[in-house]
Amino acid sequence: MIGTLLSKEAFGAVALILTFAAFYPYIGSILRDETRPHVFSWSIWGIGTVVVFIAQLLDGGGVGAWVIGVSGIITLYVAVLAWIKSRDLSIVRMDWVFLVLAFSALPLWFFTETALSAVIVLTLVDLLGFGPSIRKAYEIPHEENATFFGIGALRNMFVVLALENYSWTTVLFPAAVGIACGLFVLLITIRRRVLAVET
Repeated sequence: MIGTLLSKEAFGAVALILTFAAFYPYIGSILRDETRPHVFSWSIWGIGTVVVFIAQLLDGGGVGAWVIGVSGIITLYVAVLAWIKSRDLSIVRMDWVFLVLAFSALPLWFFTETALSAVIVLTLVDLLGFGPSIRKAYEIPHEENATFFGIGALRNMFVVLALENYSWTTVLFPAAVGIACGLFVLLITIRRRVLAVET
């Protein structure tokens, strides 16, 4: 039991280190105007991550949940930076739909009285939150930071390993987001190569 708890704490520590290792240079690249994240994607991800953290905590997620909470706070900070630093907001109607869906998770949780329903909605919304960034990365792949999302994929693997209680409520979000981060890195890499060949 103690050995398992220590290994969970070790996985949580690795996930937390990876969180800071990903966000520190990413935020620096935003401040240097090298990366221009989409404000709606980051707002959606921030809201969703904080609510999922609360749901995970209530379902006994333990150490793994705390990493999600830290990530949620930093993600909201990136959303603020994206708003302040953005020269091109390029917000379309579908971006507003994603944002409204993100805000709908709390009332859904309240009315269904189950955290899992909120986590399912937030996981779907978080994945849909990639929509504006995918659209932007397809057109301008050099304005996104593939390393950040690669570390995010690895970090989420450690978040899952650090969870103290495995249930759909605790596992669904970090597993799905980790896979999505990996696929986003693939998109950025492919588009950069395609555009390099075309020029």
